[in-house]
Amino acid sequence: MGKATNIRVVGAALYFLPVRTRVALKFGAETLTEITCARACVRVTDDRGRTAEGWGETPLSVQWVWPSALAYAERHGALKEFCAELAELWAGMRARGHPMELGHDFLETALPERLQRFNQRQRRGGEPLPWLAALVCGSPFDLAVHDAYGRLHGCPTYEVYHAGFMNRDLGDYLQAAAPAGVSFAGRYPADFLCERRAESLAAWHLVGGLDLLQASERTGGEPDDGYPVTLEDWIQRDGLKCLKVKLRGTDAEWDYHRLFRVGEIACGQGVDWLSADFNCTVAGPEYVNGILDRLRDTSPRIYGMILYVEQPFPYDLERHRLDVRSVSARKPLFLDESAHDWRLVRLGRELGWSGVALKTCKTQTGAVLSACWAKAHGMGLMVQDLTNPMLAQIPHALLAAHTGTIMGIETNAMQFYPEASRPEAEVHPGLYRRRQGRIELSSVRGPGFGYRLAEIRRVLPPPAVEFFD
Repeated sequence: MGKATNIRVVGAALYFLPVRTRVALKFGAETLTEITCARACVRVTDDRGRTAEGWGETPLSVQWVWPSALAYAERHGALKEFCAELAELWAGMRARGHPMELGHDFLETALPERLQRFNQRQRRGGEPLPWLAALVCGSPFDLAVHDAYGRLHGCPTYEVYHAGFMNRDLGDYLQAAAPAGVSFAGRYPADFLCERRAESLAAWHLVGGLDLLQASERTGGEPDDGYPVTLEDWIQRDGLKCLKVKLRGTDAEWDYHRLFRVGEIACGQGVDWLSADFNCTVAGPEYVNGILDRLRDTSPRIYGMILYVEQPFPYDLERHRLDVRSVSARKPLFLDESAHDWRLVRLGRELGWSGVALKTCKTQTGAVLSACWAKAHGMGLMVQDLTNPMLAQIPHALLAAHTGTIMGIETNAMQFYPEASRPEAEVHPGLYRRRQGRIELSSVRGPGFGYRLAEIRRVLPPPAVEFFD
């Protein structure tokens, strides 16, 4: 029969919030200058007739979820249309359960079935909507269900991931790697989460491919809006200690010199850590090994500052089964785009990957399950940004605070569209401004994800779609 704490979704609404960047964000082969955030509201009820509403938000990062030669407008329109279909699908769900159960079953059956139907109907000779894009479109609703459940029961979302609320243990979701000596039977997410959340997190700053590093690179066309423009200015203003460097993955000379130049600035400004992010553009391990070895030989200090390397290789692990142990022997190697779910994390471990970069944009359900699987098998965790503004920043920070990462959290919305989050920052100032190289979570409190929505003075546009009785 299930627990009396079970819920059912009885309605959903979807809002689109457009945002423009103050400076362009270059990653891989594409450049981002604008983004649409999808914000979802989900209404749930329990067997006693009580109701609650929860909220979730995710940036629809077109270039990241769907790298392609197709026009941006075509891809952007498809993502928005698919979001609208998912709102109707969630509103019509009849299943009862815990958010982990509802979310898992949705990811396993409803989402792939709807994606297949959408692509059969919409392709018209073009490219199908990728699975990563489908996950991102589904994540605002999944987040909203987790938020609503906590709000209905009057407790923070991360306090409901145990046997007192859940009907199924992790053995119903996860399979251990053989012969790892791991069992998920009788265990719950709470067993793999931090006993107490971190209230302060080291903040990783993103150094995009177009970002200016020093004042000498200024052209006069930079924004004059009171925010830093160069990397050196950002380090000094925010007290940064961790820098994530976006690389091309197709030009080894450029990538080496970019890492070297950022490393030189980091050494001179008191930065502690670097990471290298190739965004799936590298064909094989030799490319990464060559850059790392050259850096090791020419600048051992900068090489030593590289804490990990992020997703150099194509994200379809099942098609590109590269043995990457030679890279992870040099530096910890973290899955990002490839880590759609725990099964791909398991495959990555078999191929030699040493850690997982989690993202709430792949759903709260999926992120928590992947974290449990990875931690049970001794893999390191990071929580990476999708340049999350507004509400999207809060579950993003909570994931890092509760899962325990190797070093803080990537958080860069304040670099690219800081004004977009002004209403939220009035309530949660520590989350939207980095100070002494960190963000603070002390303002996040209350049921669900602790948004404190009633205090946030944001006027939403009319819903794009709404399915409430």
